[in-house]
Amino acid sequence: MIALLVIDMQNAYFEAPELAARQEQLVASCNRLVEGFTSSGHKALLVGTEHERDKSTWTLNMLDDDQGFIFRGSKQAEAVPGLAKDGLPQLNKTRDSAFVGTNLLSRLRNWGADEVVLAGVSTHNCIAQTGADAFAHNIRVTYAEDAMASEDNQDAKDMLRILSTSYRQPVQSTDEILARLSEAK
Repeated sequence: MIALLVIDMQNAYFEAPELAARQEQLVASCNRLVEGFTSSGHKALLVGTEHERDKSTWTLNMLDDDQGFIFRGSKQAEAVPGLAKDGLPQLNKTRDSAFVGTNLLSRLRNWGADEVVLAGVSTHNCIAQTGADAFAHNIRVTYAEDAMASEDNQDAKDMLRILSTSYRQPVQSTDEILARLSEAK
């Protein structure tokens, strides 16, 4: 079973001009993946970041800068407009990796998922960290090339090169991923 993780498709991340310019295309690609996964009986999960205002969930850089980000219940924490999310399970995280401090591994095991497709933002941070941690849990990873973006394209290319080479995690188009779903039941 292959599961789709759509990571951090939230208003806060699209405040960055580099991501704002790609928002419409990313939403469309993520929606195609969500539709393909759910209509073929595969699981899809929306993963988002949310922090508490009391600093209890802040990362080191947030604490060092005394600057919080994406507070629970804020407009920044909401999914970007147009993202297909109705009826999908959701997971909130406070770190780059969706595995740290969450029940993601249990959910994937309960679903019988031995592979995840990663989509969303940011390629060089949250997606890369989630992919590396999936590898540590013996879960195969595929990166949805046209359904991911980053504020720093060079860092994204470097991370994907490392992950696809060292961890044998392929980068595929949405079309390639959707074509594999019927075979992966």
